[in-house]
Amino acid sequence: MFNLFRIAINAFRESVREPVYFLMLIAALLLIGHYPSMAIFAFSEQLKLVVDSSMATALMFGLVVAVLCAGTAVAREMRNGTVLLLLAKPVSRWSFILGKIAGIGVAAALFTALCAFGTIVSVYIAAVDQFRPDMTVYGWYLGVLAIGCLFGMAVNFWRGGAFSEASVFALVFLVPLFALWCWIFRTAPNVISLTDLALAQIMVGFAVTAMAAMAVMFATRLDVVPNMCCCAALFFLGLISSYLFQRETGWFWLDVLFSALYAAIPNWQYFWLADALAVQRPIPISYVLTGLLYLLLYIGFAAMWAVALFREQEVAADLRN
Repeated sequence: MFNLFRIAINAFRESVREPVYFLMLIAALLLIGHYPSMAIFAFSEQLKLVVDSSMATALMFGLVVAVLCAGTAVAREMRNGTVLLLLAKPVSRWSFILGKIAGIGVAAALFTALCAFGTIVSVYIAAVDQFRPDMTVYGWYLGVLAIGCLFGMAVNFWRGGAFSEASVFALVFLVPLFALWCWIFRTAPNVISLTDLALAQIMVGFAVTAMAAMAVMFATRLDVVPNMCCCAALFFLGLISSYLFQRETGWFWLDVLFSALYAAIPNWQYFWLADALAVQRPIPISYVLTGLLYLLLYIGFAAMWAVALFREQEVAADLRN
């Protein structure tokens, strides 16, 4: 258990140290903060467009980050033989895979959590008036992001630390704090429930974490680009899995195959609750708990396949050639 915990921490820190993690995060936060000004001419639908766009940004950027982090933390270590240093010690392959899934999953969940707090700030920017966003909140929001970057620069210059890691941890503190300030001191939107918005964002985080587990599974055999292609195919199949596989054809074996494919491919529509927010339908806690169980089952499924693939992988092949 201690080895698994240490592997998870190292995988998490390695993920947030990657420059692409910080670049994707800052790009997502800037886009989310800018959506209110882009939705000015969406008559009477400004908040809906802001929320939908922000959630889609968190989902798509989070999926890409999960795949890239898996490629860095697993595929690169297997390619250059670094994994041998771990397996030479009393570390089982189960511990290695589960630790990588846990570390990368936490990094992906942190990414979506920051995007969720950015979405709350964006809602407050758009809540004042249809044609007059709250530019004060928008200016302070950009200042918060700039302070996070400046903190990373200072840590990198004075202490030699990783700019990406320091900036991410600064944003972990600053962005939620600023969202709390907006909640206390600014005008709250009256057409959307912040509680339901938070629950919808949690479900997006579940989707990104599930994709991180799948990306680790593919990373045991594939490099970054093939991994990205496989995860993209899995994502698009999951978006239309209900249409493709949840139907009866009248042929027994074909129905069995469709049922197996529907169970094996994550149904990403299950995690997308923007439509419920649009019609102001309350999101029950039981639905979120069911989503958590769905996530844990897929993590277990991905972990078993990852270990099965990793068990047959020749990790020292590159070193012998």
